[in-house]
Amino acid sequence: MALNLIAKVHPVVFFTIVDAYERRQPDAHRVIGTLLGYVDNGCIEVTNCFCVPHNESQEEVAVELDFAKDMFELHRKISPSEVIVGWWATGHEITDHSLLIHDYYCRVTPSPIHLTVDTTVNKGKIELKGYTSIVIGLPNKTPATMFASIPVEITATPPEIVGICATQKSKTARQRQVEPCSDLQLIADSSSKMEKDLTVLISYIDDVLSGKIAEDTQIGRELTRMVNQVPKMAPGNFEEMLNTNMKDLLMVLYLSQLTKVNVAVNEKLTLCCGTTSNKDRDTRVSTGM
Repeated sequence: MALNLIAKVHPVVFFTIVDAYERRQPDAHRVIGTLLGYVDNGCIEVTNCFCVPHNESQEEVAVELDFAKDMFELHRKISPSEVIVGWWATGHEITDHSLLIHDYYCRVTPSPIHLTVDTTVNKGKIELKGYTSIVIGLPNKTPATMFASIPVEITATPPEIVGICATQKSKTARQRQVEPCSDLQLIADSSSKMEKDLTVLISYIDDVLSGKIAEDTQIGRELTRMVNQVPKMAPGNFEEMLNTNMKDLLMVLYLSQLTKVNVAVNEKLTLCCGTTSNKDRDTRVSTGM
């Protein structure tokens, strides 16, 4: 039953693991931690994680379990619905000590998963692999434990996608900093990117129709799926819907700017009134004396 598990990992988990690896002790060759998330019908969604200090050598491994318990209790105060779903470790292999650490998480949660994140980037990317433990052995014999691979998918919510896109822009920035863009600027950037993608797609279709390159059935299925997702409507109705949405967006921007101005004016009036009251009080005190 454990082999039917599917792990879906959010981007914040990657950022936390990479940050913990960069902040590790100089003599530590790998970092481990706890995975937090939700379990729903065999699908484990990993939404958060934290690092757990440990000391590891060829002979033994020591994990600060009290620290792990305290960190989990702190996370429960922020996100009460998140539970422990497994643990993670940097590196691309499972060592002998991994079984000892996994036994601890088996006592905390049923069917925990184990994620390995190869932060060395030897193959040009960060590899992510997921495992779960299964018991094997002969009847009436001492059972053994084996780590079986499970599929791992990358998932993200719409706010996380916006954050990732903003983070990617820092690669080309000279100071590695990105200023937040307005909604209209985001729409313009998305439209420009979509126009470039459509140009490449149309060029590919023309080359296939002319026989310059061979057709790809997988690409054809994806194109058919995308075309079927386009709503069936007349061009006039589509233009009217787009204009209506644009007007709503401009109205929201106008109201937000008006609210900012109102708050700023209110703060200045409150500050001026407070200063005037203090001066009047000082004047009355001076006159009384």
